[in-house]
Amino acid sequence: MTSNGKRVLVTGSAGFIGFHTCSKLLQQGATVLGVDNFSAYYDVALKEARTDILGNHAEFSLARVSIEDNDAFAAAWTAFEPDTVIHLAAQAGVRYSIDEPRSYIGANIVGTHNVLELARHNPVRHLLAASTSSVYGANTEMPFEETQRTQTPLSLYAATKGATELMGHSYSHLFGTPMTFFRFFTVYGPWGRPDMALFKFTKAILAGEPIDVYNNGNMVRDFTYIDDLAESIVKLTDAVPGRQPVEGDSLSPVAPFRSVNIGNGQPTPLMDYIGALETALGREAIKNFLPMQQGDVPATEASSALLRRLTGYAPSTPPSVGVARFVDWYLEHYRS
Repeated sequence: MTSNGKRVLVTGSAGFIGFHTCSKLLQQGATVLGVDNFSAYYDVALKEARTDILGNHAEFSLARVSIEDNDAFAAAWTAFEPDTVIHLAAQAGVRYSIDEPRSYIGANIVGTHNVLELARHNPVRHLLAASTSSVYGANTEMPFEETQRTQTPLSLYAATKGATELMGHSYSHLFGTPMTFFRFFTVYGPWGRPDMALFKFTKAILAGEPIDVYNNGNMVRDFTYIDDLAESIVKLTDAVPGRQPVEGDSLSPVAPFRSVNIGNGQPTPLMDYIGALETALGREAIKNFLPMQQGDVPATEASSALLRRLTGYAPSTPPSVGVARFVDWYLEHYRS
């Protein structure tokens, strides 16, 4: 693969989304520096396995540091001299934020502040950072659009992600750093995190154990397949915010800053999603129906109109296809 000249720093490179994003960048000829601290939040062996795959690419290098360790992070950043930064490192999970809130302040707030400061003092062509559909909180108007207010978060996780968007906007305004924050909608697929529903459901069904189905199954999600998400992120690297908005843009009037949804735009009932998994596994799930969990929302749906206008692309893989691909990967990866 011939280098395309792009030098991209990706935080959270050993994570689910980071791994796929790095893979896509490398496939397209970028030189990539991954930054990850290999947090023990879930099985580190999975992160190591992802990183081993990335390490097969000559244009990939790794800095095994925490973005909260500003000195070590700064040393890796300045030595690499990125022209683009994709900030994906974070403490994820709505439910975990109820039990372990402090970890969200460190990784999401302090870590993101370090990213912003480094971009301030080491200017880049484009800084992109991960947010979440959870910032829409108590909003009920569907589909969610980037121009809607996001002042009603229902979990600390959502609040920290909303805060990073506000922090980013202020830095973009003050120092002129072009920034795009993307809001992810229920991402799933091969190499996913073990704390995600699809992973937990698959493991339980294969073991003949019940799965917990919240809100008695009355949930709707905009499930977004990981390959579609990574493709969207990579395409957005070239959609650098400037002064001219497009139709329906979230572009700030005072900064080169915008937020962009990355979702499939095909809201799917949770029971249909489980049904796709049962079909792929050839087994029926034992379902333990439970009330809604704290911090959760009954439905999400993304408007992908802005993403499509900016990149000419939007996710489209149906859950029936994406779930089957996850099952194929899971059975291969965890075969006895």
